[in-house]
Amino acid sequence: MKKLLIVSLGIIVFILLSLPWVLILVGRNKLHDYDIPQREQLIPSSDSKKKVLALFPHPDDEVTVAGTLMRLKEDGHEVVLVCLTRGEKGKSSGIQDEQELARLRTSEMEESARLIGVDQLIISDYPDSGIEDLGMDSLKKVVLNLILEKQPDILISYDSNVGLYGHPDHRLTGKAIEKVFLKEKGKEGFSPDRLFQVTLCKKQVEVALKLSSGFQRNYPENPEMGLPQPDFSVRTQPYFDRILQVMQAHQTQQNVLKDLMPFHDKVPAWIYSRIFDREYFREVK
Repeated sequence: MKKLLIVSLGIIVFILLSLPWVLILVGRNKLHDYDIPQREQLIPSSDSKKKVLALFPHPDDEVTVAGTLMRLKEDGHEVVLVCLTRGEKGKSSGIQDEQELARLRTSEMEESARLIGVDQLIISDYPDSGIEDLGMDSLKKVVLNLILEKQPDILISYDSNVGLYGHPDHRLTGKAIEKVFLKEKGKEGFSPDRLFQVTLCKKQVEVALKLSSGFQRNYPENPEMGLPQPDFSVRTQPYFDRILQVMQAHQTQQNVLKDLMPFHDKVPAWIYSRIFDREYFREVK
């Protein structure tokens, strides 16, 4: 009887210890395409030190590549983070005063940049949800001037098809950078020779369309108009605790960020970090 009790207890302990790892395995299979190569870093360690310009329209957009930027800094690369607007239209927190919201989101962006460890943060004053009003020609000039001023080797931004989940500011920013890069690459005085766009694999898009209200509202119905297929992913699990801190820095946008990483505040971090353990990229060539 005593032996049977010990065996039973052992089985129960084994099941309890195994359950989190089963959850991790199931989560990974639901969210990741294992045919897409995974890298330890965006830039091979054999490369010389580079200057990276990450350009996005809103405070909190950098969350999508925070782990990759942290790894770049750890490897000794220089990172310049650019935010085109102050996010005054992001009223999910209930704050209606746009001037106050812009002030708060600027402060949040500054804290996020500190947590990531970027070398320079640039926040411009273009209108939130008004990038389209600038016109593509003007937006391309803004992008080109930033590139000529900062002379980066590598660019990071959104894709030009969707802008991750369909926000017009995202898509237009990604399109402007892509157009400038493809037109100017190789010309004298134009320093970048690589452009990486943050994207998602097909499985992630399928899950996002079930769980994320932002994706449900804005993502194109035609699959051919959807996100570009990733070329690779970058492993970010070691930086997950700091990524959570970056997300928490954007206090006015917590409802929006729950769309990006659902249930992150309910699942233990050591489990969640092993499911959401990579960031996907497409390289523009």
